[in-house]
Amino acid sequence: MKKIGILRGMETTFPDALIEHINTKYAGKGVSAEFVKIDSVRMDGEPGYEVIIDRISHEVPFYRSYLKWAALKGTYIINNPFWWSADDKFIDNEIAMRAGVAVPKTVILPHKIHPPNTKSTSFRNLSYPIDWKGIFNYVGFPAFLKPHDGGGWRDVTKVSNEHEFFDAYNDSGQLCMMLQEGIEFTEYYRCYGIGQKDVHIMRYNPGAEPHLRYHDVPKGPIPAKMQARIKKDVLALCKALGYDMNTVEFAVRDGIPYAIDFMNPAPDADYNSVGSENFFWIVDAMSDFAVKKATQKKRPLQHTANGLLGPHA
Repeated sequence: MKKIGILRGMETTFPDALIEHINTKYAGKGVSAEFVKIDSVRMDGEPGYEVIIDRISHEVPFYRSYLKWAALKGTYIINNPFWWSADDKFIDNEIAMRAGVAVPKTVILPHKIHPPNTKSTSFRNLSYPIDWKGIFNYVGFPAFLKPHDGGGWRDVTKVSNEHEFFDAYNDSGQLCMMLQEGIEFTEYYRCYGIGQKDVHIMRYNPGAEPHLRYHDVPKGPIPAKMQARIKKDVLALCKALGYDMNTVEFAVRDGIPYAIDFMNPAPDADYNSVGSENFFWIVDAMSDFAVKKATQKKRPLQHTANGLLGPHA
């Protein structure tokens, strides 16, 4: 029996639904799904899973190391823990541009307060004073100050002028922040990308209360030309980043969709926030992709920091 493991944290609806859906839809097909159970991890052990879907390792270093070990043992991890560990939102913008996707102008900034275990001499390579005027002229206002590797809108501040910027920057502490051009949009979309192949486009309202962001949106069909451009960009980003599960957010200005946020390898898929239609799409698409990987005789290679792992049996 081929086994698919779900590594979950506090969320309930999505991982529970994945297990039920896989075990029902693929009953009798030689594959099953269950929650991963981990004790201490021995180097001479075996993961016991063909595929693991990761929903929590970004919060738990022990899980992240376990997943890298499992990948080295031949388990296909969704998403690749080696790239995820190296990823950040600033470098993703450079990758997006090279993939032909429009992104806002962005600058990464030095820490306001020295990170742990550093001193002033740790920053002797840093030019001072910082060319704030040049930064503001490049990015413009309004802009968003956000952590370079954050998620869930944590520590994100919209700033409309230099005074608001410095207030927010002075409060950023030891976080590594970036300043990003604010796109004054007329349309906004959030999209699931699964398996670097399937895309689900959702209207989204980032200014609404969290439980209304998928509901307090314009009604009616999305123009075909916009759908085609967004789907192309989602696939380009997910392929360039190597993510098999992701969400990509687009703010549309003057008819051009700008990728605002696309480092979401454990994206929100809670029934209570995304709604039934979106929820059942992501459950079905993720189940199909996981089963496909679990039952392939030869799964694709996964990148590590030093190259490629050997072929998976």
